[in-house]
Amino acid sequence: MAIKIPDQLKEVADQLSQGNERSESVRTVLSWFGAARRGKWTVVEVRKALRKLKLVTEPDFEDVWIDAAVAFRPKPAKQKIKNGDSDGKTPDVDQPEPEPASAPVPKKPGDDVSTRIRISRLDAANRPPICISPDANISEAITLMLQHDYSQLPVTTKPRDLKGLISWKSLGSRLALGKRCSKVRECMEEAAEVGAEDSLFDAIQKIVARDCVLVRDATRALTGIVTTADLSVQFKDLSEPFLLLGQIEDHVRNLIADKFHKAELIKACDPSDSGREIEDVADLTLGEYIRLLENPARWEKLCVPIDRKTFLDELERVRRIRNDVMHFDPDGVAPEDLAVLRKFARFLSDLEQKLN
Repeated sequence: MAIKIPDQLKEVADQLSQGNERSESVRTVLSWFGAARRGKWTVVEVRKALRKLKLVTEPDFEDVWIDAAVAFRPKPAKQKIKNGDSDGKTPDVDQPEPEPASAPVPKKPGDDVSTRIRISRLDAANRPPICISPDANISEAITLMLQHDYSQLPVTTKPRDLKGLISWKSLGSRLALGKRCSKVRECMEEAAEVGAEDSLFDAIQKIVARDCVLVRDATRALTGIVTTADLSVQFKDLSEPFLLLGQIEDHVRNLIADKFHKAELIKACDPSDSGREIEDVADLTLGEYIRLLENPARWEKLCVPIDRKTFLDELERVRRIRNDVMHFDPDGVAPEDLAVLRKFARFLSDLEQKLN
């Protein structure tokens, strides 16, 4: 299959070949491929196009916030090095030039989601915080927190010189003990920090333990604060597709339960996974439900007054969305895909009620 290369990316390659520079937001790059998020297949398509044009992005477009800018760079050329005994008769071997220190860490085939997803992918990690001086009056800190609806403020003397954190919690705990606080330094507490390149899942443990973490980039600049409230919003956005998929699979299982013999279920199994034990319809995957019901004779066993092709086409759409959702991506599910899941879950719920 031919690699799809958007005209905009070809234009970027031309500009770089002329010695010019070019940066774009990740969201813009995705739009060139007709996508709104970094789903599994979109990422594959973007990487193929970049390789075809011998380009890379710095930082890697998968590692940063979706609205962060990435710079396009020519892919590092390979250089010839001698490899062998001292007489130099062993053929030269191509080796890639060393990556610059700022280059993204290559993803390894064995990387799992816990190491692949970085905290820099979150919106909150990319909103530079309002800071306050340790010598500021407490009234100023309170006013800023009330004005911006913040629960904490980083305490700094210089942009990269973090002294601590003041929060409603640190302020309240001292006042509850009868300790007077007139300056911010008197109500500070230690701040938890993470790097923008750190694993999101490792950072979550710190956030839960400390209520928030401050995020620093490679230059040690503060780029954001991620709080438990931010995690709650992120969890809500990511959990709805999982819950809807669970509802859809439950409804489909209920629809076909007790309608087929074990031999029919085994026949619907993925041939590449023939060693799996199949005892009940619950042992089948979503794709295997489709394979089971593609046969008109089997479909008739359901005794449902709906069109088989229309039903299976929609179930196939759900299956494809499911593969993307299970890939896990902080970008979330595309709005149109979420709408598909909501509508199909509602349709199946109504159908099940009418059949019962």
